[in-house]
Amino acid sequence: MGRSIFINGFSGISAQTEEALFNNEPLVYTSNIFHAVPANYKEIVPAMALRRMSKAIKMGITAAKNALLEANVNLPDAIITATGEGCKHDTEKFLETVLEQKEELLAPTSFIQSTHNTVGGQIALNLNCTGYNLTYTQEDISLESAFIDAMLLLEEDLDVNAVLVGSVDEVSPKITSFSYLNNFLKKEEIQNLELFDQNSAGTITSEGAFFFVLSAEKKINSDVEIVAISTFKEKDAINISREIHKFLVTNNCLVEDLDIVLLGKNGDRNQDVIYEILEKGLFLNSNVLVYKHLVGDFNTVTGFAIWLACKIFKNNYIPNVLKLNTVSSQNPKLALLYNLSQDNTTHSLILVQKV
Repeated sequence: MGRSIFINGFSGISAQTEEALFNNEPLVYTSNIFHAVPANYKEIVPAMALRRMSKAIKMGITAAKNALLEANVNLPDAIITATGEGCKHDTEKFLETVLEQKEELLAPTSFIQSTHNTVGGQIALNLNCTGYNLTYTQEDISLESAFIDAMLLLEEDLDVNAVLVGSVDEVSPKITSFSYLNNFLKKEEIQNLELFDQNSAGTITSEGAFFFVLSAEKKINSDVEIVAISTFKEKDAINISREIHKFLVTNNCLVEDLDIVLLGKNGDRNQDVIYEILEKGLFLNSNVLVYKHLVGDFNTVTGFAIWLACKIFKNNYIPNVLKLNTVSSQNPKLALLYNLSQDNTTHSLILVQKV
């Protein structure tokens, strides 16, 4: 792409707070399914409106408006959201009502709020934004797809100055627990910080909302530039390394230039084989960081990884709880984010640098 794309504002809601992470005192969870730390929603959304909102909508609107506030943008030109599974809690409520009411006298609220594009629509209504609005739901590359669309929009339409792009995924009592049945979640309950000590199948999961304000214009509050984003399909470990190397070279970069490599390692002994091959091969001498022991694994968890990279650049500090090896980086400026999908076939690469 010809134009540089900058992140001028960002905000995240997850199972960890910035204070806990950067004080190296991460929050500890003893369940394989855990919730995000609630934000102060009342500062952003009127109390009466909050009563009618699901958690996904509350998280999405709050994270979106905080990102816009940081970017000093009142109204974005476009809103692009991503979600892997949509508003699961409202989907669950609606289906339970269908059964309880025997398909009669059904209240429409839960159904209306259960669709995948609900969060994007609610943000637009809240902001009175009538511009381009789209939701991507491509499982583990949903957020990457949204970012690529936003970058293309900024590249092709010179009248677009600010694009709000982000993601929301939530946990629900029943639908999330189905992940025990397909072995996505570990059978035994574990403490999240011990995720990589367990040599077993499955992982842990949580929820979150992450929003970013993108612009092709570098501003005084521009902290991060998105250099490139790519996704590809591959099963062979050697070819995966080649694809990553090719991605870096295409973007005028070598592995040796990377200050940080953020891996989506998730504690699943079957999936982590790929990550470990990369750790011992392509990234042997790189400063490798991991993050899913802090917030679990879910479809749009790369939003947390991007948020984390932005915070590391802004604070000029890497929390010890993220470090997977002893390689250090002073004043980190270039980071590669790599994530592998749950079915071990789809890969995403995000290259960001400090402005």
